[in-house]
Amino acid sequence: MLETDVCGVRFRNPLMLAAGIMGSTASSMNWILKSGAAGVISKSFSLKPHPGYKNPTTVGVDGGIINAIGLSNPGVENFKEELKQINRDNNVVIASIYGATPDEFSTLVGEVQEYVDMIELNISCPHAMEGYGASIGQDCNLSHTIVSASKDASDVPIIAKLTPNVTDIVEIAKTCEDAGADALSLINTLGPGMKINIDVARPVLFNKFGGMSGKAIKPIAISNVYSVYEAVDLPIIGVGGVYTFEDVVEFIFAGARAVQIGTAIMDEGVEVFGKINADLETFMKQKGYSSIDEMVGLAHGGE
Repeated sequence: MLETDVCGVRFRNPLMLAAGIMGSTASSMNWILKSGAAGVISKSFSLKPHPGYKNPTTVGVDGGIINAIGLSNPGVENFKEELKQINRDNNVVIASIYGATPDEFSTLVGEVQEYVDMIELNISCPHAMEGYGASIGQDCNLSHTIVSASKDASDVPIIAKLTPNVTDIVEIAKTCEDAGADALSLINTLGPGMKINIDVARPVLFNKFGGMSGKAIKPIAISNVYSVYEAVDLPIIGVGGVYTFEDVVEFIFAGARAVQIGTAIMDEGVEVFGKINADLETFMKQKGYSSIDEMVGLAHGGE
């Protein structure tokens, strides 16, 4: 009943781990899979190790958190060892990669594709270094070039993760579709945002600015998914503020075929996956839905 399909890849339920939380090691990702997620997305990694920003990197705010990790990672060679140890039996493994040039992305694709089922392109991080993340995803030409290069190098489906911090996310989505993306993830964190410590009159985060995630961004994510669903013919993965089965249903009705969960794990624990799956199945039985497929896009009224 809970099975779903994203560009030919089958998920036993519509829930997966979002990039950035508990996605650094095989042991933590295997724990997430045992807890009920159908898929996991690794923390974003690059060709070379990168230290990221100094602490503090995360601060709580009303409705969520603001983080500026700075894309810290041990580099692709080290990350491949983690990817090899993830349990792929009836699970979907997705690598999140980032770079600054088409060559960096295509090289990363070639390095990791044999260990994963899909690859997500991080062209949307709002607190990345100049030339990375959102600085790519806010530019149609750069987005097209990066997606095209990644797709040309890949034997597995390519997902483009988009930023909401643009004038028109539909324009970027159409660009990624034209470039050959197989699916889209909407949305990355909102921002940049800031919290100031009033005792010392300084920003809390070392980087000063960070991306906001959590419950407060869900209405924006829902709106973006709804708009993009009407404009492109690609499967969409919803991201942003998913805590309950009601949140999942909203995303699916807006047009998503699956959702990612991140910040909720910090508040609810890994048990959030099992709870949402159980509640979602109960909801579907009560409402007479026999599959996720028949629920996708229902908020559009069949238009």
